[in-house]
Parts: sequence; structure tokens; C-alpha cells
Amino acid sequence: MDRQDDFDRGVANRRAVLGDAWVDKSLDNANAFNADFQALITRYAWNDVWGRPGLDQTTRRLLVLGMTMGLARWEEFELHCGAAIRSGVPLEKIRETLMQGAIYCGVPAANTAFKITVGLLREQGLLPGPAPLTAGVRAATHHTFSAPQLKVVLQGEGAPVVLSHALGLDLGLWDAFAGRLATGTPDRPRQVLRYDHRGHGGSAVPPGPYAMDDLVDDAARLVREWGRGPVAWIGLSLGAMVGQGLAIRHPELVSRLVLANTTSHYPAAAQPAWVQRIATVRAEGMAGIADMVLERFLHADFRAAEPAVTQAVRERLLRTDPAGYTACCAAAAGVAWQDGLAAIACPTLVIASARDAGTPPAMGQAIAERIPGARLEIIQGASHLSVLEAPAEFEALVGAFLA
Repeated sequence: MDRQDDFDRGVANRRAVLGDAWVDKSLDNANAFNADFQALITRYAWNDVWGRPGLDQTTRRLLVLGMTMGLARWEEFELHCGAAIRSGVPLEKIRETLMQGAIYCGVPAANTAFKITVGLLREQGLLPGPAPLTAGVRAATHHTFSAPQLKVVLQGEGAPVVLSHALGLDLGLWDAFAGRLATGTPDRPRQVLRYDHRGHGGSAVPPGPYAMDDLVDDAARLVREWGRGPVAWIGLSLGAMVGQGLAIRHPELVSRLVLANTTSHYPAAAQPAWVQRIATVRAEGMAGIADMVLERFLHADFRAAEPAVTQAVRERLLRTDPAGYTACCAAAAGVAWQDGLAAIACPTLVIASARDAGTPPAMGQAIAERIPGARLEIIQGASHLSVLEAPAEFEALVGAFLA
């Protein structure tokens, strides 16, 4: 094999990772003393290793950040971290790499890494806004003590609110909304609890299939163990199905109810689609349905305008345990609260989205018509994940309702 070709390929990889300016500087500064070394690392590091097909470039970048943290090679860390940021590596991935490094490389190393990274983000005008560690935004994670164990995050202090996520996602769906909701106002402080359904995120995955009553029992146990009921329950999709069941079966635990992008039952015509979805996941894993679900979650205009958010949703979906997902699919497919909705006595807000193909506005209207005094609001510019697609409108509707 022609080693000159290896050198040229290595230079191309090096430019793709570090940028032309740095590579030009390194190569232009080569001299009779270090030229062989520059050729060595260009051929072997940048072609033979960076050019291997087994890992994507983003993964290799993050591995380098972790390794240079562990070795305290801060000049290399700064070089590669800056290049990763400029290339568009999601900040969430960089942050999580540094968090992982805090455990395996040590907190002092992570402290230095975060300091360098914050400086690089500030230089590039990409530093996120302030998030002071006040009670309103500080998050504490714990698990309930009884089985099945559920992952829970608490934020803020004040009136109790529970956030319940959609099928296939996790409590991270509510990240931005939960922080703003927990901050509240001085006269209306709130404590926000969000959790992962069984079979999702960090919660346990007991053998399935599950029934909707199983998920409602989890929710009732969660509120009782928290000891803060009755709560304002805000659910989206599957989380709103659970909220309906909680308000019907355990009305003493719910003070207010927000039901977003959901249904009280699926017609018989929809059942084959659920059967097919379960079969596909069992055969192909979550990757087999990821594209289909993402198209139902987020409309095309949003996906084009917000690729980072879209990718984050996709990654959350792919991380979901296939066994837990299919078990919860069985619960969602069998939801049948329509005959019990008239018994719901707490104030209820139903939110639907005009572009939602999975749970169209007619399903939301059917719920609102059966719950005494319920109000229906339709968000025009959203599909299924309205809290992400139209966050300002979603927050305004919920905020006014809770107030």
C-alpha cells in the first residue's frame, strides 16, 4: 500500500476533525527535527485509527475527551473539545462525557474539563443561559422504595405537580418545562415530580405485558409514597392515559388534571397497528420503529427547523428497553377510560394539537365532552409532542390553568 496515500487520507481526516487552520499550522511548522513525527501521527493516528469504520466520528471525539481528561492532557483536551463544539457535536453529549469522567477520572479532572469547556462555549457564543442552583431549578433524583422501582426527579418547593411522559420516552421529555414550572412565582411556588414509567428510562422493567391498571397503580403508589397528594397531574400521551385512570380510580389523589395529546380509547380499527408495532420491536428492536414514531411525534417542519431536538428525541426513543416498550404498548392499546370520564370531578384541561396524527383533536374533544366542566384547547402549530413543538403556548395554557 502506498504510504503517501495513507498520509493524504490522514491529513483529510485530521482536517475534518480539527479544522484547516490547526492542521495548516502543524504542517507548516514541521522542520527537519519533527517532520518524521508529524508524518507518523498523520499516517497511524489520523488514518489507521481515525479512519477505521468501527466507530462514528462523534463517538471517537467523545472518547478522546474522556481519555485526555483521565490523563490530564489539557492542551489536547482543549484542542479536541473546541473542535467538537465547532463541528456541532451536541452539547448534551459533551456534558455527559464530562459527567462520566467525574466518576472514572475524578472530580478535580471534571472540574478542570468543565472550566475549559465553558470557556470555549463562551468564546464561540454558545454558552447556555444561567441556571442558578436555587430550590426552584435544582433537581434531586431518588427512587421509590416499593416494587417496581421507579426513577423519580424532584424540583422546587411548593404546590405538588406530577409530570408523566409519553410512550417510548422518559422523564427527560419535561427537562425545560419542569425547570420553568418549578421556578413558578413567589406567590405560587411549586414542587415538580417527574418519573419514568415502568419499562422506561431508569425505572424497573418487570415482565410484561402490562395493563393500564398496572401503570395507574404505579402512579397511585408514587403519589402516596411522596406524601404530597392531592397533586396537579400533567400527562402527555401515555402519561395522560395514566392521569385519566388515576382521576377515575383514585380521585382523592388528583386536584387538577392536564391531559395533553391523548385518547381515552382506541377503536378496533387501530388494534392491528399496535400488534404490528409490537411485532416489529420484538423482531428488530427500537430501531425498527424509530423513524415511524419520530414522524408521528414531531411534524416535518419542526424536524427540519430543530434537528438537535429531533435527534435528542430519537436517541431517547432508541434507549428505551424494547421489552418495556412492548409491554407498555399493550397497556396503551387496551386503554378504555371513556365510560369512566364522567366521574372525574377535578378541574380538567385537555390539550390537543391540530397536526397530531396519532391522537387528533377529535380524540381530545371526545374526552373533554365527557368530563364535566373540562376545557379543550387546540395548539395549531404542533403535532404529538406539543410541549416540545410549541413550548411557549403549552406553558401558557398550563400556567393559566394551574393559576
